[in-house]
Amino acid sequence: MSHFQFLVVGGGNAGISTAAKLLLKDKKFKVGIIEPSEKHYYQPAWTLVGGGVFDQDATERDEKSVIPDKATWIKDAVASFEPEKNSVTCVSGDKYTYDYLIVAPGIKLDLDKVKGLRESLGKYGVTTNYMFQYAPYTYECLKSFPKGGKALFTSPNTPIKCGGAPQKILYLGSDYLRRQGILKDSEVHFFSGGTIIFGVKKYAETLTKVVKRYGIQTHFFHNLAEIDGPNQIAYFDQYNTEGKIVGRVEQKFDMIHVTPPQCAPDFIKDSPLRNPNDPFGWVEVDKYTLQHVRYPNIFSLGDASSLPTAKTGAAVRKQMPVLVENLLSYMNGQPLTAKYTGYSSCPLITGYGRIVMAEFDYDSQPMETFPFNQAQERYSMWLLKKYVLPFLYWTRILKGTM
Repeated sequence: MSHFQFLVVGGGNAGISTAAKLLLKDKKFKVGIIEPSEKHYYQPAWTLVGGGVFDQDATERDEKSVIPDKATWIKDAVASFEPEKNSVTCVSGDKYTYDYLIVAPGIKLDLDKVKGLRESLGKYGVTTNYMFQYAPYTYECLKSFPKGGKALFTSPNTPIKCGGAPQKILYLGSDYLRRQGILKDSEVHFFSGGTIIFGVKKYAETLTKVVKRYGIQTHFFHNLAEIDGPNQIAYFDQYNTEGKIVGRVEQKFDMIHVTPPQCAPDFIKDSPLRNPNDPFGWVEVDKYTLQHVRYPNIFSLGDASSLPTAKTGAAVRKQMPVLVENLLSYMNGQPLTAKYTGYSSCPLITGYGRIVMAEFDYDSQPMETFPFNQAQERYSMWLLKKYVLPFLYWTRILKGTM
């Protein structure tokens, strides 16, 4: 059994940047990172891959290349937690103990919640930008889209990583069809299990105009339930305002971009770390300090945490320094004074060369960085999204310096 001063579960953005930040504080810290994957991905660019304007290979690197030099990579997956014993058991059977645990395993794509989805992906015009191997197929679907065809884009009624991603490809796809001269003869539909286009009024007003510009037909309270790939038919459960299913809608399609339902990974959902009253199984932490509500030497950030804000890389960038500061304060017997305000950001692609840069807090109030109205579509924000943010991710964010 190996012991670590700091044990990090998850080698994605949240886990790697937190480990790197701790080692910047003190290179003598003994830090272990449990992560089974051989590859590390820059997922925010997959929408651009799906739109045909970003190299898929540039979103992938070897996991070993992003592990901080002084950290120990445990190439294994977590099976269970024993927080009373400060112990973690991995799938291999190996056990690891810790003084402090940081839980950041990311999110699970719950493909089996949609009947027929797993079997249909990558063919029949069924695609998703949420998976590395299928993002290029999104562009193939757009390129082969027939004049007068029907394109469906979905968003589930579960929390998801990057809540704006279902709309980004909706608008990018619509713009692609417009540029090919076939949008006016085609149907584009957005089926959402949600209730509104966007949760922040300032940005929702702009997005409503974008929807109208492309002639997109919106269907809220509609959750994708089943896909018949060979016959190109999608089935949606229709909900009322009380959350009860009141009907089922059948839609033919030529292409459908699916945002899968999502939840915490099973080893989190089945663990004592989860919020027992949350059906999605998130790690139960204080939303300001990021400390677990029952196990004070455990902290969590990122997509698997219970933080009630949008699950984005930008949110992680603001959560990480708060977590590290509070963790070190706890370690030194000091009060936890750092506070996370719920900041998140979503660069909402509204077409080729156009982005609305949404930034907001727990109260869905704008928290904007730039000295201009970010609800306007801007080319400068497109350049930021396509060129600047990927560079910063690999060179600074993962290294804990931003």
